[in-house]
Amino acid sequence: MADTVHTHALPAEIFQPEDPLLVSERVAVAAFLAGYSGGTRVSYTTDLRIFAGWCHDHDLNLFNLKRAHLELFGRWMEQQGRMASTIARRLSTLSSFYKYCQIEDIITKNPAANVRRPKVDCESRTLGLDRNELGALLVQAGLGDVRDGALMTLLALNGLRISEALNADIEDMSTERGHRTLAIVRTGSKHVTIPIAPRTGRALDLYIGDRTIGPIFLGVQGGRMDRYCADRMIKRLTRQAGITKRISPHSLRHSFITAALDAGVPLRDVQEAASHADPRTTMRYDRARRSLDRHATYIVSTFVAGATRQG
Repeated sequence: MADTVHTHALPAEIFQPEDPLLVSERVAVAAFLAGYSGGTRVSYTTDLRIFAGWCHDHDLNLFNLKRAHLELFGRWMEQQGRMASTIARRLSTLSSFYKYCQIEDIITKNPAANVRRPKVDCESRTLGLDRNELGALLVQAGLGDVRDGALMTLLALNGLRISEALNADIEDMSTERGHRTLAIVRTGSKHVTIPIAPRTGRALDLYIGDRTIGPIFLGVQGGRMDRYCADRMIKRLTRQAGITKRISPHSLRHSFITAALDAGVPLRDVQEAASHADPRTTMRYDRARRSLDRHATYIVSTFVAGATRQG
């Protein structure tokens, strides 16, 4: 394969002068990543780059590893303080990469096939905002820059992934059967059309103004706004709203899901709104929410107190 793929055709995020991968390894990684796009490609690229750096530091070749090496990589991530979900995802990425290499006859055996992965909590550990905090944050966003207000409203009231919001263009906005809508590309290159609440629509119209084409959200240089800029903006607004939690763009998605569940939206409808392929993913948010609010201790305390009063 190395004889037929030219290095100048490799993706920019892989072929870097300082990259620890050898040319043959670079080609294999680039070919593997070519089958993915969007957030999945970005995630896989990050995982493989980190693993390649670890291999380089330990004088290891990507194509000459054993299961024990990947187990050691997992332990190293634990020592670095990585979350169990992050470790499990990276080991899953490596399993997919080595499976590809095995199919392409680059290696004879997948060293990651039986690597033990950490157990991931069934509850989401992402910090979310409660109803009052979410309201306060939206009020704060509305007092500032119109771009901030538009993005915060879209994230909080539609639960979009930050990549979905930032990749949307003005041309993707429309009207369908009386609903303001936005066409977005979700995980797995799935194209969907979502409704926009009147409050969100007004915020977007105010920000977009007379523009008719191009990205909805613009960066300071006039190009498409990037996720790092969005992250900084959200953290700034969170501080200004007096919220002490460490909030990220995903926290707003988490807040949307839990707010929908608290408002009584059926789990199946929340799953669809969040574009979760598996209902168990949505249920993770539901468990995290109910574990405190609906804990049996409250019912038992009331039950026992009633028996005491009767006695």
